[in-house]
Amino acid sequence: MNMLVTNFLLAVCWAALMGSFTIGSLATGFVLGFAVLWLLQPLIGGPSNYFLRSYYWLRLIVMFHYELVVSSLQVIWDVITPRHLATPAVIEMPLDVRSDAGILLVTNLISLTPGTLSLDVSDDRKTLLVHAMFADDPEEICRQLKSGMERWVMEAIET
Repeated sequence: MNMLVTNFLLAVCWAALMGSFTIGSLATGFVLGFAVLWLLQPLIGGPSNYFLRSYYWLRLIVMFHYELVVSSLQVIWDVITPRHLATPAVIEMPLDVRSDAGILLVTNLISLTPGTLSLDVSDDRKTLLVHAMFADDPEEICRQLKSGMERWVMEAIET
């Protein structure tokens, strides 16, 4: 059986035992179910991709929020100070991610981050056009996006 489905079933069982089907009891049941499944790995067939993928998704969420805060502060600082540091540019970023879901997630996460905007994906799906507000060094921006957002998405989706 799929580990995610099993984890959801354990969460529902926990909520039923507690007699409360609230978000909090289901979340608690999900976390406890995850821990139980982690401990039972040797008995139910060895290590599962589920736990590694969960780690990658959690890291993607945490790191995106970190990037969101840092870039928001950078944009706010540029807006409230009299000297503008913005040097906007359109950058061509080669894509390593190949799946539709991966490309969609990378482009949306880049667009959600203040100071960057995904403009277009090439027809061959190998290049992403990105508008960056602070593009003093376009190669560095491309390197940061590839080693950050794109790598995190590839690990979470394609693992």
